[in-house]
Amino acid sequence: MPSLDDNERNELQNAVARLLSDRSSESDVRKTMETESGFDAALWQLLAEMGIVGLLIDEQYGGSGAGAMEIERVMEEVGAALLCSPLLASAVLAASVLGACGDEEAKRRLLPDMAKGSSIATLALTGEKGTWTPDGVAVRAERSGADWTLSGKASFVMHGQNADVVLVVANTDQGTALFQVEPSELGGAIQPLPAFDHTLRLAQIEFEAAEAQLIGADGSGWMAVEQALNMTRAALAGEQAGGARKVLDMTVEYAKNRVQFGRAIGSFQAIKHMAADLLLESESATSAARHAAMSLATAADDSDTAISLAGFACADAFSAVTAASIQMHGGIGFTWDHPAHLYLRRARADAQLFGTPMYYRERYVQHLGG
Repeated sequence: MPSLDDNERNELQNAVARLLSDRSSESDVRKTMETESGFDAALWQLLAEMGIVGLLIDEQYGGSGAGAMEIERVMEEVGAALLCSPLLASAVLAASVLGACGDEEAKRRLLPDMAKGSSIATLALTGEKGTWTPDGVAVRAERSGADWTLSGKASFVMHGQNADVVLVVANTDQGTALFQVEPSELGGAIQPLPAFDHTLRLAQIEFEAAEAQLIGADGSGWMAVEQALNMTRAALAGEQAGGARKVLDMTVEYAKNRVQFGRAIGSFQAIKHMAADLLLESESATSAARHAAMSLATAADDSDTAISLAGFACADAFSAVTAASIQMHGGIGFTWDHPAHLYLRRARADAQLFGTPMYYRERYVQHLGG
């Protein structure tokens, strides 16, 4: 799988689309998002059997050994289907940070079960500021001999309440380091957070002298975190692009069939203009997401610039398309029973994960200036 060509990526994307069409319909999403765990364990196992859960994990650890271009295509279908799952948390963010940590023992110990889907991992990275940058890390690690303890609070931890493996980014005297904490040691310290997007599970974890195991070298943790964040940003951009495209298709279909004053509303000039704008937003988002993934996969010199561009372009496109879709659907679009609201909530939540559009605009300008 590491050397997939574009046709093979299309086949992979189509296979995921077929599965999610069968198992992640609107009714499935509405039912799943109201459960305690917030995801369908049976569907999670099917994704694992397809190799999707282990897509970014090296083959020697039981994964597929694929890269950014493959996970971006998969995430387009995740966004289109509004999949409720820990895929972004475990299969992308946590898997990527372990893959970059340089700790072979930790990889052998954790990655095989993650690839099989029998273990869900998450990364506790940012504090209540939610900046997703080194200065936002709010957990402190203290060393006593060979042992480590963590104190502080991590927030916005994706699927923290469902995790079998909790990885934590913490500050040490040497800089930033990566640690593992057993969820059983945390007890009631993991508290669910309310989320605007009901398909997303977020948690806050408070550490009070919690025993932890160092992963990788002390002080070198942020390099692995930044690599993992870039992979996750490309994946999230794919989710946003896929969601925007799905909402556009849904809205255009409605405009073709909704008759008002004896004519399909899609024939009205105002609706045509809005649809054209949404098409531009959707296509631009797909281009930006795929370019970011390709730049990351090929280690291009402008990969940071491409990722920052996708970071704000895809978030803005998804938000714009979903908001306009509600208006174009008219009265029915403003009801909670219509799926447009589910996509709007996913779009607004995605726009805050791992940095706001404003943050990525600033990064983009800095990259251009550099």
